[in-house]
Amino acid sequence: MLQNIMAYEEAVFKVVHKSENFEIRYYEERIVIQTRSKSGNNSFRKLFNYISGKNKEEKKIEMTTPVTVLQDDDQMIMQFFLPSRFDINSAPLPADDSIEIASINAGYFAVIKYSGFASDQNFIKHANILKSLLDLNKIEIASQPIKATYDGPFTLPNLRRNEAMFLVKWEK
Repeated sequence: MLQNIMAYEEAVFKVVHKSENFEIRYYEERIVIQTRSKSGNNSFRKLFNYISGKNKEEKKIEMTTPVTVLQDDDQMIMQFFLPSRFDINSAPLPADDSIEIASINAGYFAVIKYSGFASDQNFIKHANILKSLLDLNKIEIASQPIKATYDGPFTLPNLRRNEAMFLVKWEK
């Protein structure tokens, strides 16, 4: 069996509830770089250039997972999480004005995992399944769906880890 030989730092979370089909995770505050666009074209490349040293300090930063994508009105936001050693003040400033450093507040996220391609169709299908499960369990959704991808394009589709997520109100 093929193994993913690249090890990336992953956003740390604590599972606070696990059901047969989804889980609720608690994430601490996290720092991201992000870019907004109407189509998503070139978003990955812009963020990748930033971590490859095209920032004001010309500092290379290791890749982390997941890469997240969410919709904000008519714009798509793509985010790379920065390694945990960075905070909002220590992250290198972007050289590209379309990239911003942001903080994702701590919170609870409902998550459903799936494999295959991270296509919009596959993501929407799983986000809808998760939404139905949350509605059924009377868990209030507090965000648009978030697409999280963990593997690169050369990973076989059946070995890929993708997730659909929602910020939720969790008090249990």
